[in-house]
Amino acid sequence: MLIAVPQTMHFAEPLALTSGASIRAYDLSYETYGQLNADRSNAVLVCHALNASHHVAGIYAGQTKSEGWWDSMIGPGKPVDTNRFFVIGVNNLGSCFGSTGPMHANPDHADGRVYGADFPVVTVEDWVKAQALLLDRLGIQTLAAVMGGSLGGMQALGWALQYPERLRHAVVIASAPNLTAENIAFNEVARRAIVTDPDFHGGNFYQHSVVPKRGLRIARMIGHITYLSDDVMNEKFGRQQKDAPTLPAARGSLPPEGALAARGGPLPLDAGVATYKYSTQDVEFQIESYLRYQGDKFADYFDANTYLLITRALDYFDPARAHGGSLTRALAQAQAKFLLVSFVTDWRFAPARSREIVKALLDNQRDVSYAEIDAPHGHDAFLLDDPRYHSVVRAYFNNMAQEVGV
Repeated sequence: MLIAVPQTMHFAEPLALTSGASIRAYDLSYETYGQLNADRSNAVLVCHALNASHHVAGIYAGQTKSEGWWDSMIGPGKPVDTNRFFVIGVNNLGSCFGSTGPMHANPDHADGRVYGADFPVVTVEDWVKAQALLLDRLGIQTLAAVMGGSLGGMQALGWALQYPERLRHAVVIASAPNLTAENIAFNEVARRAIVTDPDFHGGNFYQHSVVPKRGLRIARMIGHITYLSDDVMNEKFGRQQKDAPTLPAARGSLPPEGALAARGGPLPLDAGVATYKYSTQDVEFQIESYLRYQGDKFADYFDANTYLLITRALDYFDPARAHGGSLTRALAQAQAKFLLVSFVTDWRFAPARSREIVKALLDNQRDVSYAEIDAPHGHDAFLLDDPRYHSVVRAYFNNMAQEVGV
């Protein structure tokens, strides 16, 4: 079993951000797996998505249930084989898993006050820049590949544009060149759930010793719905009820006051059919129980300000914007070879979005491979062990290994 060891790199030099602000001093948490070869040609940077971290693979010593978020993909003998490649996972600035973020002390305040709402806006471009600085410290000038799924895929794309000479391959999985209006809308609803929580306190809830858990729960529930396909939700939960429904005290009785709005309006009444009693506190369906469980778990470990920062970074990413909206012109500067993978049932980052990137690369006569996997799992498919998906990635990295001589 691969044993992961968290590390931290401190940077005293200010980091200038895309917004015009800067971070005066900061830490980046990271992990590495495998061995860097003599000519430093086998390094693979893995970029994480919204609620993940630098803990990409393996387990922590003495913690049997601590697998990295992409442990099915990365490790000895796995599609990204750490017997051949030196894999690096970095926790992004603004996150809540070790790298400097809103819950850390702001060096601009002598009293040790945390950043809170004062943490500056960060973008995908800022994360890529910080990752490049960490690689400089590690003595790695050229990467065999940058790889990521979802928001991580956007970072891989960003690497190919910001540092085209520093990577040989970009592996972009279940991602997009920018967010659709619908995706931005989902992010905004989730953010509103957080900022309207009475415990949010304008982002400075740390000073009040509270956590806006209600908002975080709802944000996670909204997000989780979009990560799954309709087929998977029906297969796993269908219309199964958690417990037997409670019959009303009298025929045709209405739910308690306040429950109508929660359920979307009055229940249909029929003189010959009894209706179920409904309370806003009840969990009637298995899918409700599952979403509440996911929300509760998320609210216990994730930071509210981090959620706002990362979803905004998602919204802002749009490399074509600086090129008159032309993705083809934006990708003209890319030099890497590309592998793109999408999943048919992923409606949040649909295959059509990956095909936009493929077309723009082909317009520029770049070397690109593309796989569209008919997996039933929706957006979450990029995290799962689908044999066809893993076979594509394995074959691509096998070819890469021969190219770099490992």
